[in-house]
Amino acid sequence: IRMSPPFFEYLSVRDIISRIAMEPDVGKESARQIRRRIANIFNTNQIYELDAKEVEIYRRRGKTYIDANYEVRLPIVWRIDAVMKFDDLLYEAGNPEPLTELPKAER
Repeated sequence: IRMSPPFFEYLSVRDIISRIAMEPDVGKESARQIRRRIANIFNTNQIYELDAKEVEIYRRRGKTYIDANYEVRLPIVWRIDAVMKFDDLLYEAGNPEPLTELPKAER
C-alpha cells in the first residue's frame, strides 16, 4: 500500500517528460528553459518525489536529452526499506519512446 503513491507519481512523471520531449521547439530551447517548464508542470501536478533540479538536460552531437531517472526509498518495517528505481525516463527530444541508454555514438 505504501508503494502505490510513488508508483502513480512515477506514471505522471513519465507522461510529463515524454510530452515535453515531444514538443516541437524543445530541441532549440536552453536547458534552463526546459527545466523551468518541467518545474512548473511538476508544481501544477503536485510531483514531490522528484525535484526539477534533479532532471538532467544535456546536448550531445546536436541532440537534446532529458534524463529524469530517479529512485524512491520507503521505510517498511524497522530497518527494512523498499527501493523503487525508475530508470526508464531517458528521452531524446522528438522521440516519444524512452531510451534504455545513450546510443554508443552519443556517449
